[in-house]
Amino acid sequence: MYYLGLDIGSSSIKVALVHAETGKSLGVVQEPKTEMSMLALKNGWAEQDPEDWWRHVCAGILRIKSENNLADTDISGIGISYQMHGLVLVDDDGIVLRNSIIWCDSRAVEIGEQAFEAIGEDKCTKHLLNSPANFTASKLKWVKENEPEIYERIYKFMLPGDYIAYRLSGTINTTVSGLSEGIFWDFKEDAIAEVLMHHYGFDDSKVPDIVPTFSEQSTVNEQGASESGLQTGTPILYRAGDQPNNALSLNVFNPGEVAATGGTSGVIYAVTDSLSVKEYARINNFAHVNYQSGKKLRIGKLLCINGAGIQYRWLLNNLDVTSYEEMNDLAASVSVGSDGVCVIPLGNGAERMLNNKDIGTRMVNINLNNHTKAHLCRAALEGIAFSFVYGMEILKSDGSIVNVLRAGNDNLFRSEIFSNTVATLISHDIEIYNTTGAIGAARAADLHKGDFEVFGKRIMENDYVMTYRPSKDKEAYLQAYETWKKELEILLKTT
Repeated sequence: MYYLGLDIGSSSIKVALVHAETGKSLGVVQEPKTEMSMLALKNGWAEQDPEDWWRHVCAGILRIKSENNLADTDISGIGISYQMHGLVLVDDDGIVLRNSIIWCDSRAVEIGEQAFEAIGEDKCTKHLLNSPANFTASKLKWVKENEPEIYERIYKFMLPGDYIAYRLSGTINTTVSGLSEGIFWDFKEDAIAEVLMHHYGFDDSKVPDIVPTFSEQSTVNEQGASESGLQTGTPILYRAGDQPNNALSLNVFNPGEVAATGGTSGVIYAVTDSLSVKEYARINNFAHVNYQSGKKLRIGKLLCINGAGIQYRWLLNNLDVTSYEEMNDLAASVSVGSDGVCVIPLGNGAERMLNNKDIGTRMVNINLNNHTKAHLCRAALEGIAFSFVYGMEILKSDGSIVNVLRAGNDNLFRSEIFSNTVATLISHDIEIYNTTGAIGAARAADLHKGDFEVFGKRIMENDYVMTYRPSKDKEAYLQAYETWKKELEILLKTT
């Protein structure tokens, strides 16, 4: 028997198949093969039609079944990962009322800021662990204010993963973790956030029923089966937003365990049992997948670094080089610290970890007589690594403990220079795993049984690649980091 994992992204839908007994991945397919489109009617807006997600989910399921010669009876459970912070609205017939306002849509920023001021910092931080900001609740308030005729017809609001589960099963429900990412959860009261619901004038009846993250949340109904190619009665056993799910995919569940991704942008996700929100302006706090109301406090602290892999890609496109491998070889020919050359890689827009300052990219201390593109390649890798270390320091200042960092086998973490630099400066191992969110979601379908130890063993047996260990001689790394941090502080003072 096999588990199916669905990863509902804004660029594509990924469908993974894993063996139920061993957790071994049999493959991942992507639909569509080109990137999904977004609708931007105004600057800062971003919408998608939920029907497109569903269409690509069905195509992906049929394709992966065909490629593996599977019958619908071979699938014993489904796990779902999805793009966080999106808003889907349906009427009492389950019909979508408007396009989904997705994660990168910024129309509700001002609404969230006004709510934070009106509710007050103390209440927001103690009850919500965040500012309402541009999260799902604020997007719903935007609909209430600007599209009242649609708001009046709302039966339930949903997150993207909730909607896909609904299309499969005909049942509308959600999780505490999902509600927390929309800032609908009150951590102090361990209940729906009435302080926010009251402020925004929301009716509690619009909130979906709550089910445990790991449980039989619903089962595929006849319509879902006929459209998706799954068997009627197949259970949906897991659901989570993409960043908590990425952490789960790397076996990150407990305080001291940290997950990281290093793509175009970077994410550091630390699990803690603390409700400290000292750095709420720079870190988001959500209920992790194994948070249990009144039983187990597991908070995922999420810190984003917009300027990460995009910096290295920019160099690839603008230097006389042909590949990342060539760049890495050039970087390896230069010693730690890049002979004083510093790259501040934060040129991909405003950085939340810098209190939303947009400082841009800077390349400094370049000597035109001595320095070459090799120095730029090394300085860029080190600068991105230093940004991750800087983010880790913010997480530590907010009460996070770091015992181990686990990361996917993506471009940045494939770089020995990047990973060694981070490992040495945080003084902890970095474990690398070759996995994806879709594979993690598929494996998580087995966690309704509650055996997290077996889950972790399957990740180690199937996905483990290698471990980067801190260098014993870290003085050069520390000096280079201090030089970089001084340059960053100068920019922060003058920007």
